[in-house]
Amino acid sequence: MTLRALVSLAVAVVAVVILCAGGLGGVLGGGSAAAGCIPVSVSPAAAPSTLPSASAPPTVWPAIGDWDGDQVGNAAAIVTTGIRLAVPARGWVVAVATAMQESTLRNLSGGDRDSVGLFQQRPSQGWGTPAQLQDPVYASEKFFGKLVAVSGWQAMPLTEAAQAVQVSAFPDAYAKWEGPATRLVAAIADTTGLPTDGLAGCGAAGPWTQPVLAPVGSGFRSADRPGHDGVDLGAPRGTIIRAASAGTVRTVRCDAVHAATGAAWGCDRDGDPVLTRGCGWYVDIDHPGGLLTRYCHMDRPPMVTLGQPVAAGQPIGVVGSTGHSSGPHLHYEVHHHADASPNGAIDPVPFMAAQNAPLRTRP
Repeated sequence: MTLRALVSLAVAVVAVVILCAGGLGGVLGGGSAAAGCIPVSVSPAAAPSTLPSASAPPTVWPAIGDWDGDQVGNAAAIVTTGIRLAVPARGWVVAVATAMQESTLRNLSGGDRDSVGLFQQRPSQGWGTPAQLQDPVYASEKFFGKLVAVSGWQAMPLTEAAQAVQVSAFPDAYAKWEGPATRLVAAIADTTGLPTDGLAGCGAAGPWTQPVLAPVGSGFRSADRPGHDGVDLGAPRGTIIRAASAGTVRTVRCDAVHAATGAAWGCDRDGDPVLTRGCGWYVDIDHPGGLLTRYCHMDRPPMVTLGQPVAAGQPIGVVGSTGHSSGPHLHYEVHHHADASPNGAIDPVPFMAAQNAPLRTRP
C-alpha cells in the first residue's frame, strides 16, 4: 500500500475522533476563533465499526494552492500523525510550517550536512537513521515527540516553538509559514470532508504572545501619567520586538517632533523626555475583532511594510529610544473598536493576561 493510501486511510479513521469531538473546532477548544487557537490535548478514541458520512479521502492527493499532490500528501502524513498521537491542532500547524521551511514539504534524500527528510533532521544528532527519517510518519513522530516536551509550547509564537525543536541557524524563518500552514491543514481536512470550524481563523485570530519579554515599567494611565495610553516594557536596545498576534500592518512611520516648535526631530537619533514628542519609529497592526496593537520607540526603521500580513511572534522591529523617550524600552498599546486614537486604548496588562500571554514573564 502506498504512503498516500495509508495516509488517506488514517484520515478516514481519525475523522471519527474529530467528528465525535465536534469537528476541528472541538479539537481546537471550540468557542471563538481566538479561543480555538489555544487548543487543548485530545485523547485518542476507539473508532466505531461504522464510519460517519465524511467524504472518501483521496487515494492521490490533489494540488492545493501552491502545493502539488506530493507536498500535500506529505503535509497530510504530518497532520494524521499528530492526530494519532493526540497532539493539539496547534502542533499540526507548527509541524507543517516547519516542514515548509526546511524542505518545502519534499521528502528529501539529503540536505545540509547529513540532514534528511521533511524536517531535515540529522542522523548524527540522534534523530534516527537516514532510512527512518525518510519515512514521513517516523519523522513526524520524532518532531512531535520533541515539540510536546517543550514547556509552554502551545502559547509560544510558532517560530519559537519550531526553533525549540529544530535549533535552526535561522530561528525567525518559520514565522512566515504560519498562514500558509494553517490554510493547508484546513484544506486537507476540508478535502476529506472533516469540519474545519475554528481552524481557518487560527492564523488570524491567535494565539497571542508578548511583544518582548521584559518587566512593565510605567503603567497604563497612572496617576502621574494619565495620558499614558499603553505600558512601557524595559528591554535593552536592539531587543527584537514581535507582533503580539497575527494581523495586517496598518501604520509604519516616524513620529518625532520638537516639543516647543513642532518641527521635525527625526528618528535617526534618540529622542528626549522633555524636548521631544511622538512615538518615534512605530508600527500599528490591525487584528481580527477590531483589535489594534501599537509598538513605539523602535531604534531604526521597522522590519515590516504597510499592508503586510504578519504572524504571531514575527519580528517587526527592535527596541530603541526614538521619539518621546528617556531610554530604550518598548511602549506597547492595545486598542479596541479599530480605534487608533486614545479613545480606543485599553490597558494591555489585563488584556494580555486574558490571552494567556501575560506581560512580564513567559506564560
